[in-house]
Amino acid sequence: MQFDDDANLDTSEVQDQRGSRIPGGRATIGGGLAGVIALLLGLYLGVGPDQLGLSSGGPAEPTASSLAQVQQSCRTGRDANVRDDCRAVAVVNSVQDYWTQEFRRRGGTYSASPTVFFSGRVATACGAATSAVGPFYCPGDRKVYLDLGFFDELRTKFGSTGGPFAQAYVIAHEYGHHVQDLQGLLGRSQDGLTGANSNSVRTELQADCYAGVWAHHATTTPAASTGRPLVTSLSAADIRDGLDAAAAVGDDRIQQRYQGRVTPETWTHGSAQQRQQWFRQGYRTGDMRQCDTFR
Repeated sequence: MQFDDDANLDTSEVQDQRGSRIPGGRATIGGGLAGVIALLLGLYLGVGPDQLGLSSGGPAEPTASSLAQVQQSCRTGRDANVRDDCRAVAVVNSVQDYWTQEFRRRGGTYSASPTVFFSGRVATACGAATSAVGPFYCPGDRKVYLDLGFFDELRTKFGSTGGPFAQAYVIAHEYGHHVQDLQGLLGRSQDGLTGANSNSVRTELQADCYAGVWAHHATTTPAASTGRPLVTSLSAADIRDGLDAAAAVGDDRIQQRYQGRVTPETWTHGSAQQRQQWFRQGYRTGDMRQCDTFR
């Protein structure tokens, strides 16, 4: 995955809170095996901390070291080609450029969502969360939250091959939830039900499909700043990395790894095969209308 070296990155779409302090409160989750399994099944792609029973906390207090890290370091696509945090900025820019143009083409208006970089712990409108929750979208403040250290865990804990596009897939999936939120679809998952055919799984699979739709258009979507695509190349190997990441965090893979058995009645995100299938669906068609997992 490569970006236009000369393109300017829009760092206003990212809020860098790495190293910030959160006064008061404490993020907690139920202990014992049940708590661990709940965390693992909630981990990654779209579950806010409120759904995991985490406590609330006060607003973050940026430290001097965290102020303007991204603004100072991530200026162009050249930076995105060599730095993980700048790559994340570039992906956020590309994803939001695409959805802005797609909503406009369909006669609607896309409302931008910031991505918040954090480390360790973060306060959100959905409650306070630790890095253990993984990347998530909070509908309460319409922000995506991301600890960049998660991408190392994607390889070391979940066995993904990793790679730049694995990171892009994760971010694009979270923005898929934002698109669902703008469409009024995200509430369908809040029925408290689990299982292979639950609305929770269907919601996650649709976000996978939306991530694939963006990937289909990534190298042809003109950037707002230059009129040229920010993503200049996306190879078959990149797509394989994304598919591998999707499979690595399928409910069945996580359950087999940490429980030693697969229990489809407790699924919340879908199987490895389902996640890959719906990402492929979006990538193959490039059409969000082909992402109706509720039908």
